[in-house]
Amino acid sequence: MNHKRPPLPAIFVLILIIGFSIYFIATQTTQDENGTLTASGTIEATQVDIAPELAGKVTDVLVEEGQPVTKDSALLFLDPSLLTAQRAVASAQVDSANAALASAQTKYDQTLEAAIAAQVGQRAADWRASSPSEFDQPNWYIEQSAQITASQAELHSAQAAITDAQTYLDTVLNSVDNADFVNAENRLAEARIAFLVAKDVKAQADAASQSGGLSDAASDYYDAAVDELEDAQEDYDDLLDTDAAENIEYARGRVFVAEQRYDAAYARLLALQTGENSPAVIAAKNTVDQAQKTVAQAEASLALVEAQIAKLTVNAPMDGVILTRNVEPGEFIQPGAVALKLADLNNLTITVYVPEDRYGEIMLGQIAEVTVDSFPNEIFTAVVIHISDKAEFTPRNVQTVEGRSSTVYAIKLKVENAGGKLKIGMPADVTFAR
Repeated sequence: MNHKRPPLPAIFVLILIIGFSIYFIATQTTQDENGTLTASGTIEATQVDIAPELAGKVTDVLVEEGQPVTKDSALLFLDPSLLTAQRAVASAQVDSANAALASAQTKYDQTLEAAIAAQVGQRAADWRASSPSEFDQPNWYIEQSAQITASQAELHSAQAAITDAQTYLDTVLNSVDNADFVNAENRLAEARIAFLVAKDVKAQADAASQSGGLSDAASDYYDAAVDELEDAQEDYDDLLDTDAAENIEYARGRVFVAEQRYDAAYARLLALQTGENSPAVIAAKNTVDQAQKTVAQAEASLALVEAQIAKLTVNAPMDGVILTRNVEPGEFIQPGAVALKLADLNNLTITVYVPEDRYGEIMLGQIAEVTVDSFPNEIFTAVVIHISDKAEFTPRNVQTVEGRSSTVYAIKLKVENAGGKLKIGMPADVTFAR
């Protein structure tokens, strides 16, 4: 029976995988005779991409690569010419709005002063005026503003009463039962107008005519108008005792009373609107309010331009060191385009990988020692700030029993950078003591 041997390339790949796994663990983590655990990693730091919020031409870049900067220090400037012009326009609009407000305020003060002066005589009359016998309190008892509110409510009610009365009158006039009386009313109205016209014509003819023909014609026209008026009046009188006449007269009376009610309510409201409550003062006050809103709007527009101008200066968001500079003066840059890269060298970290069988020896807050090749005689302090909750395979596709032994956990430490000696990318060894 022939046994097939695995092809040589497959055996070679398997050997490489196992060898690489052993090498990774050996180089990343070691254990000495005292039980200490050592792992290797690379110094890292928080890095921030610096980009402008506005588009524009770069006028000046104030930093170079490797230069330390402090928080809020200026890094680069964008061309302010366009926004400076817009600020001048917005500032002029603010000045104009303030001038309009001052003028409106002056007009309001003058109008109010005149209204109060005119109110003095009315107040004296109010003191002397007697109240209706139906009132238990004197006229001055209810303050002016309350009386104005009540008068406005009465005015609205009167307007509604006119609408209701007119609707009722239209219904009565359109009723078939009242048609004869309506026709008699219309005939009488037309006859009265015709009589008045004929009377005027006859008077003019009698005054201007020197011949009997013109005067006779005018007299005939007048006599015919009189006859029609008498006939129309007689027909109307014959129907006065009917239900239709009573209904229509009542409906017309409702309309007339409602209109008189509205006029009286409006007149009383006008009489109460004196002093600061007068229509002229209220209109002047509304003008002042509108002018104030215009000023606020103009100031908001100016503040917006000022905010945009402030964004033309790109500042450092934190203390750090410039890693890269991607822009030069004269270049046009878009919003969000990375101009500089900044690193915080005071917040250094290092990530190392610990085998699964040593994972339990590491705790959050545990102190470790860090050494680098650049300073072989110095020891830096680090603190464990994060322990991964998920294991990783090295390499990730290992499926063998031997490969599973190389399962590791990522451990992140914060490194104290005394004297600023540590730099990003430095290889470092981390020693965890038991």
